[in-house]
Amino acid sequence: MGLTKQYLRYVASAVFGVIGSQKANITYVTLRGGEKGRYVAVAACEHVFIWDVRKGEKVLILQGQKHEVTFLCPSPDGVHIAVGYEDGAVRIFSLLNGESNVSFNGHKSAVSVIHYDALGARLVTGSKDTDVIVWDIINECGLYRLRGHKDVITQALFLRDKNLLVTCSKDSFVKWWDLDTQHCFKTMVGHRSEVWGMVLLSQESRLLTGSADSELRAWDINYLEEAKAEGEPKVKKGKTLLVDDDEEDNKEDVDESLEERILSCEKAGSILREARDRVVSLTADRHARVIACHGNDSVLELFTVLSEEEVQKKMTKKLKKAKKKATKAQEASGEETEEPVVKRMLKDEIIRLTNIKASSKIRWVDCLSCAGGELKVALLLQNNTVETYSLKTSHKTPVADKTARLTLGGHRTDVRTLAFSSDNLAVLSASGDTVKVWNRSTLQVIRTMACEYALCSLFVPGDRQIILGTKSGKLQIFELGSGSLLETVDAHDGAVWSICLAPDQRGIISGSADKTVKFWEFELVKDKETSQKRLTVKHKRTLQLEEDVLCVKFSPDHRLLAVSLLDCTVKIFYTDTLKFFLSLYGHKLPVLCLDISHDSTIIATGSADRNVKIWGLDFGDCHRSMFAHDDSVMFLQFVPKTHLFFTAGKDKKIKQWDADKFEHIQTLEGHHREVWCLAISPNGDHLVSSSHDKSLRLWERTREPIILEEEREMEREAEFEESLAKGDAPVVPGETQGEAAPAGKKTVETVKAAERIMEALELYKGETRKMEEHRYACESAGKELPPPQPNPILVAFGNVSPSRYVLDVIKKVRSSELEVSLLVLPFPYVPELLKLFNSYIQQGLEVELVCRCLFFLLKIHFGQISSNQMLLSVIDELRTNTLSKVREIRDVMGFNSAALQFLQREIESKEDVMFFADATGRLEEKKKKRRKRERAVLTIA
Repeated sequence: MGLTKQYLRYVASAVFGVIGSQKANITYVTLRGGEKGRYVAVAACEHVFIWDVRKGEKVLILQGQKHEVTFLCPSPDGVHIAVGYEDGAVRIFSLLNGESNVSFNGHKSAVSVIHYDALGARLVTGSKDTDVIVWDIINECGLYRLRGHKDVITQALFLRDKNLLVTCSKDSFVKWWDLDTQHCFKTMVGHRSEVWGMVLLSQESRLLTGSADSELRAWDINYLEEAKAEGEPKVKKGKTLLVDDDEEDNKEDVDESLEERILSCEKAGSILREARDRVVSLTADRHARVIACHGNDSVLELFTVLSEEEVQKKMTKKLKKAKKKATKAQEASGEETEEPVVKRMLKDEIIRLTNIKASSKIRWVDCLSCAGGELKVALLLQNNTVETYSLKTSHKTPVADKTARLTLGGHRTDVRTLAFSSDNLAVLSASGDTVKVWNRSTLQVIRTMACEYALCSLFVPGDRQIILGTKSGKLQIFELGSGSLLETVDAHDGAVWSICLAPDQRGIISGSADKTVKFWEFELVKDKETSQKRLTVKHKRTLQLEEDVLCVKFSPDHRLLAVSLLDCTVKIFYTDTLKFFLSLYGHKLPVLCLDISHDSTIIATGSADRNVKIWGLDFGDCHRSMFAHDDSVMFLQFVPKTHLFFTAGKDKKIKQWDADKFEHIQTLEGHHREVWCLAISPNGDHLVSSSHDKSLRLWERTREPIILEEEREMEREAEFEESLAKGDAPVVPGETQGEAAPAGKKTVETVKAAERIMEALELYKGETRKMEEHRYACESAGKELPPPQPNPILVAFGNVSPSRYVLDVIKKVRSSELEVSLLVLPFPYVPELLKLFNSYIQQGLEVELVCRCLFFLLKIHFGQISSNQMLLSVIDELRTNTLSKVREIRDVMGFNSAALQFLQREIESKEDVMFFADATGRLEEKKKKRRKRERAVLTIA
């Protein structure tokens, strides 16, 4: 089929302009044994950026896919970082090479919290779907899902020495979970509103929670020994209110006895914060000595937790003071008084350290204790800024010093206008306070200049100056060479919504909310201060209109002028006489953007009514009206020298259209918030877009052609796969909807994996049948016949046997998706799979993987397998073979472990000897050098 018209695909090239996204937290990381507190990790839309705060540079980018990052958590050893995403996925990246080999998929919505255990072997994740999932990182699989909360999970913490988990949520509850039984044994209801954060203090003997008020509540945790089988428990439960998860009496009795056996929790008091609003984030350093919390303002409050020795010293001083006071009172009154008693209060153990005032509202905080009592604090602010502070905790009145501020690589507010230079090399972006010029190839900032709230912009011919139209009605002219403001012209009485360069490049026009369109000409005037010529604009004429002007555009032949008005129409005027020519009406809401094609024959208009209309400029007839976006169309621009155009909408999408055939060509997805504007390079090879997510995205044109039928087919397939994954989760026989449930989730990948296993089993059956037919034919003929042709798939995999091919397919299924893939597998395939498992175990092939699959299939299909007489012999064989093979492997592992420990001891003892020998040798060398130096000095003397 010949291509009648070739379209070329645009693909995402880079994300820049964002320093840190607000959705995910900030955390300190360590790179390749580098300095502690030098690197911070922040989310940047779907990616994770690692910043060197000392140099202010990006040192590593952890590439995401398409969903936004929502949480970050570094591993205890500092080698990996766990990243949670908007779609509920969790990926673990290596900080050594930036690659991700482990991913978990269990949540239905955004991950809200991630935490490692002390060894870094398990991971707990909480989500907006109210579930808590515990993952096994070493085995790369989910252990179990814990249900019980009724709202978003805000924190989840492992306890170091006990196999316990504590979680809090916006449902105002704090729940304690016994991970041995996957059971919630205690629910604390001492909060009247959402619990936004919590930390464990004092060797996990105290819990501090932050809620929607100005109090930080402290709870004392007492770990109890297991009560004897008979008789009362040793310690009665505390006065904390408890709510049991099941209303049945027997469940309540079990919960109460469990709670008394494991721990008791009593309220110890409260710490008052200075802020009156809710706790936005609450965190502690690794040793839980310093607590940092903040609200919706720009003040970070720091508290320090005193050690037991420091508390005792403080109490001794207090007691001495009280005794002295009592002695004085006794002398004054002459009566004997009682021995003073000083009561230990919470404020004696947790004291206020200092407050840090940031430059803007704080969104997330992380703190890190370093050597010498130094505390490093990293703040992610709400205006796309990262700030770091340092303070000495040992000082009596510690003062926080600002050590770094990352601002250069992005704007503080949303970028509302973009422009390309005429040589395609520079990109201009302007926001509410600054205008930046970027190098397109390196994505580095060339110039940053302070400006007023910019709404529109352009490069002056020659690319040495830029002009901005502002919200206050001014035109600002900047010189790029010096980065200075040349002139501010009071152009309009209302916001300048649009400016356009004249086709003869001698001037510009500006359209404003003051209902006027003004014509300006470029002029060179002598500067009074420098006595050098500089650029200015001179007002020539004004077109007065009846409504606010939203957008203005010259036709490339300089014959017509298009003006979009607030009354939902577009008026066309003659440029030379300003006489009215056409009125384009049909939009139901105001036209926010328009553009005219290079040959001045077509005008395209985009409106807040979500439609794009294509009009002819000869008679003003509407060629086609197209439903373009799911929200307002914010920007529209033709690709130079074509009839193709791009639109940007508040629905987060950028779309390309053909104005001749009225067809949708492609959709560029990537932004996570409303897209405000875009700019196309003069050669049409590059596209830059800006969004409310603070990011700028660069797209580039490839040589890959787009075939529209294939594009539509791919879109339909993607929709089908999405609906497939959203279907009902498979039900496990015998599983009840209790507190604990399987961790996995049905996704497109698990369904595809199950299909691949089924295809492999079908291939195995076909090959087995073929071999049997061949053997029967040989027996009938009484001679050896040539073997049948093997399946091409087996040949492609290196002439492997059919049974080996099935094992290879199972091995390729991700460890975290294996259980759900087997769960989706229909039962008729299971008997054949069990027979294959028996042969694998006999041969010693992947025994661990096969046992895992075998035990899971036996668990979920127990009823059908045990009632099937045909499988009785297979199960009996599996029992004997599995036990013997597992014992054999366990013995080998034990032997190898002992041998490795022996080698370790040998190496350590040799290294000690070598170390001392090396040290002695160095000492001798130093002595020799000293003697030589002394001789040289004596010789000179």
